[in-house]
Amino acid sequence: MDSKPSLSETAVPNGNGTIYVSEAVTTAAKILVVGHFAVGKTTFIGSLSEITPLRTEEKMTQASVQVDDLRGVPDKVTTTVALDFGRLTLADELVLYLFGTPGQQRFMQLWEDMARGALGALLLVDPARLEETFPVIDLIDEYELEYAIAVNSFDAQHFDEAEIREALDLLPDTPVVYCDARDQRSSANALISLVRHLLDRAA
Repeated sequence: MDSKPSLSETAVPNGNGTIYVSEAVTTAAKILVVGHFAVGKTTFIGSLSEITPLRTEEKMTQASVQVDDLRGVPDKVTTTVALDFGRLTLADELVLYLFGTPGQQRFMQLWEDMARGALGALLLVDPARLEETFPVIDLIDEYELEYAIAVNSFDAQHFDEAEIREALDLLPDTPVVYCDARDQRSSANALISLVRHLLDRAA
């Protein structure tokens, strides 16, 4: 990135709601939104995108029985089979292109293309299913992506940050924030935590 934008802890998307990128934008960044199956990636991008998000959701069929783990999400009837895409103008000069990855192992071959050129990744985590996050962390490490953790609360029992860090064996400087993927402001603040981390690492 060319410069460090001023970001507020309570910032919300400031895009103009059109399909066009503002002429004031000087920097564009590709950000991955990653996480295991049914952690809320599609919802997260949908809550933030200033354009109608591109989604590749398909109905779940018998082929997913005993393959996709629906524990905790028994009402889920669709799944992302390629990617989600959205756009967010985060500051006057900075636009983020958000790419949501599919969560199932059988779609992991898509990561190579999606990770190419990505500035970093926001890793959504369900605190009740932390064990499902490790394969995603392995992919983040494989593609050498900087990342931040966003704990999607799901109105579930609260887990302290220290517990999350210990369970996921995180480095001390890896940001951990809590969010509700359904809420625009909450999702924006989670994304801002990643951007701040990326700026700090690039300084």
